[in-house]
Amino acid sequence: MKRLIAAAAVLALAACSTTSPDVISPGDAQRMSTVIDATVLSTRPVVVEGSQSGIGGVSGGVIGGIAGSSVGGRRESVAVGVIGAVAGAVVGNAVERMGTREDAVEILVQLKSGERRAIVQAKGNENLQPGDPVIIVTTGGKVRVSKAPQVSTAR
Repeated sequence: MKRLIAAAAVLALAACSTTSPDVISPGDAQRMSTVIDATVLSTRPVVVEGSQSGIGGVSGGVIGGIAGSSVGGRRESVAVGVIGAVAGAVVGNAVERMGTREDAVEILVQLKSGERRAIVQAKGNENLQPGDPVIIVTTGGKVRVSKAPQVSTAR
């Protein structure tokens, strides 16, 4: 029973991921990226809703079913096992959804051409403010915003 609970916990944690602009996936490393200069117009906090891959529900259902089936006699154990499986699946889904939910920021930027874009990304280490010069980095279809590096003109 303890091994089953440990395995379910490992599966649930494996489903967690991050979209932080400070974390680059291995597939994006050593790839050429497109960089566009822009200026921050505004930022606002948002929440990226958690995912439901089904791992949480299945894990919770298995654990709930096993735990419920060990209650009572033969007849009761079947009924309580079914109830435990359903309740475990509901709880497992909720745990997975909340575990993969992420605080993020919506960044409204203006490009040098005058066009405006809105980008949502997980909160990173940078605190972007209106008026900040930024770069928009696009790699493999993924976009992130970070402060523009300081460029010195002295030689």
